[in-house]
Amino acid sequence: MGGVSVGGRLPAEELAARAERFVVVGHRGAMAHRPENSLASYALAEEARVDQIELDIRSTADGAVIVLHDATLDRVAGDERGRGLPPVGELTLAQLQEIPLDSGRSVLTFAEACEATTVQLQVEIKDPTCLPAVADYLRANPGHAERMVFTSFQRPALSQARELLPQISRGLIVSRHDAAEPILPVLDDLDASAYYSGWDGLDQQVVREIKDSGRELHAWPIRSREDVERALEWGLDGGTADDPAQLRAWLSEIANPG
Repeated sequence: MGGVSVGGRLPAEELAARAERFVVVGHRGAMAHRPENSLASYALAEEARVDQIELDIRSTADGAVIVLHDATLDRVAGDERGRGLPPVGELTLAQLQEIPLDSGRSVLTFAEACEATTVQLQVEIKDPTCLPAVADYLRANPGHAERMVFTSFQRPALSQARELLPQISRGLIVSRHDAAEPILPVLDDLDASAYYSGWDGLDQQVVREIKDSGRELHAWPIRSREDVERALEWGLDGGTADDPAQLRAWLSEIANPG
């Protein structure tokens, strides 16, 4: 990389320091190499030395909390038994446990995901009806609660999470940053400590605004070294990658040029 970073704007020493601090988030574990939201995916993410694992939670018909991105099993089903079924919110945990996924086992419960991991968890709330059960579990397991961050695209879900478990920090996710809506009042209203934005609409001015408010700012997805370099130049705190080992390698190359 030479003495300065991309475009010659940032001294190499500062770029290296930012690379060392950058929060590596494994998207549904390490889903580029293992079935998403599976024990194998989480284990591979931890082998890659992620700082956080992002996962998704939903509720079953009988109130169990499961880890699943989509509302149905169609995309991750291991065979035809899992395709064409009603949404998981209309099925019981026992019914879901009869269906193999592409991981070779049935859907994970939130408790199983917690027990299988050691790093901080970005817990994305896909279905807020699961939150009372999540709150009960985390109150009974405060050690797991200490390594949680609740995230969601749904603002009411974050408000409900704040009411049930105010000690757990929250972050708002957006697919793109909308410059037409002032974001700081939204984050203030949610008492959110982090903002997770897609690249579209982000620029250095937005980054400064968020950072000056004392919040973390992450971008997603991180898919190339160029994404990493841009994130570091702009001063982002972290990013989410399907292949966290590759992200970690890019950061190491930038932090230790030559």
